[in-house]
Amino acid sequence: MADLLDDDEALEVLHGSTVEPLGVLTEASNLTLLVDLTDPAGRPTGHRAVYKPVRGERPLRDFPPGTLAAREVAAYLVSRAGGWDVVPPTVLREDAPLGPGSLQWWVTQEPDRLADPSAGLVEVLAPADVTDAWLAVVSGSGPEGEDVVVAHADDASLRSMAVLDVVLNNADRKAAHLTLDVAGRLRGFDHGLCLHEDDKLRTVLWGWAGAPLRQEDLLALTRLQAALEDASPRSLTTLLEPGELEALRSRAAALLAEGAMPLPPGDRYPLPWPLW
Repeated sequence: MADLLDDDEALEVLHGSTVEPLGVLTEASNLTLLVDLTDPAGRPTGHRAVYKPVRGERPLRDFPPGTLAAREVAAYLVSRAGGWDVVPPTVLREDAPLGPGSLQWWVTQEPDRLADPSAGLVEVLAPADVTDAWLAVVSGSGPEGEDVVVAHADDASLRSMAVLDVVLNNADRKAAHLTLDVAGRLRGFDHGLCLHEDDKLRTVLWGWAGAPLRQEDLLALTRLQAALEDASPRSLTTLLEPGELEALRSRAAALLAEGAMPLPPGDRYPLPWPLW
């Protein structure tokens, strides 16, 4: 089963396989292709990936052009360095069919999961249904004018994802960017809008705002701080500008020193659009 390879095995396949496009994922904002990974002899490996070529990136007002693929890879490296391990293995391939781009391990899901993009982790609920198992994020009105609440599960893995998003300065944590793989592991994807120097955190995971960090959060941040001292050519220095890397260090240090999750900003919109 493809998703049961460990990260090192998956990275070896991503680096060493030939990329064979299967089709375009039409719901993506930028050009995104589902691809088969074949061995040097052209034989299928049985694994797939998501390929995002730099040339298919749409220009953005607030992110430098041609940098989203590198940010996808950097987000994976940060996730792994801290031990969060919630971002699927991701590499930068210069020799892919449409030129340089990110190549991310395809997250295989159970068939019934495909109809629920957020894996049941984020829901629109009636106010009376927001039990202790849920953390409310925002209230609104449904299609018939009824009161509704967007809430996410009070889930340990999801809480780790929320901590990682603060570190990544994730500007686009939509509910549909979360899922569970066939082994039941939480996976987060679409990290092109991360790691900007300026504060841009926009997320559906505000339910832990102001909450103290758990011991596992503190350990992950400590591991990340140690890893960020690495200046080898394979490190984040090849993917991020110096100011972006320094901002990453500063966010990790500030979160560790504060010992609590941040509150939503009061001077800008704190949610992604759309929420899913």
